Amino acid sequence: MTLPNHTAPAASAHDVAQGSNSWKIKLLYDGDCPLCVREVKFLRKKDGGRGLVAFTDIAAADYAAEDNGGVDFATAMGRIHAVLPDDTVITNVEVFRQVYAALGIGWIYAPTGWPVIGGLVDWVYGLWADWRLAITGRPNLKTLLAEREALSRKGCGDSTDKSAQSHCRI
Repeated sequence: MTLPNHTAPAASAHDVAQGSNSWKIKLLYDGDCPLCVREVKFLRKKDGGRGLVAFTDIAAADYAAEDNGGVDFATAMGRIHAVLPDDTVITNVEVFRQVYAALGIGWIYAPTGWPVIGGLVDWVYGLWADWRLAITGRPNLKTLLAEREALSRKGCGDSTDKSAQSHCRI
């Protein structure tokens, strides 16, 4: 059973802010994960339209690894990823540290960089990442990959007409 789509229908993988070159970090997020979407809404509000963070929905039909540091859908689903302007890919809690810092609220995640606390937070995040799909009531990654492949065979992700892709979400 899949949860309802928590993003706009036929959403593009790319946020409007990505059109500018002002972003400091590109956050790759799962737009079908209700908790991930809640976090992205919070971060968008903190960004306040400044375009400091570009938000890229990996669940969108037009998501392309080549536009996102080479991070494919399966890899992105395993752990949170972000891409820096120089195409460096970062993962795990480091993503949150850098996104929050870019938005001027880095103090929230600063303790996660401390030796003992950082190791514990990284471990807890690893558990969350491993169980995220089950915790949010979603199919396992193997099933999601099969569904995504089926959509790809239907031509989802190929059209430039986003309204024609309303059937292209898992």
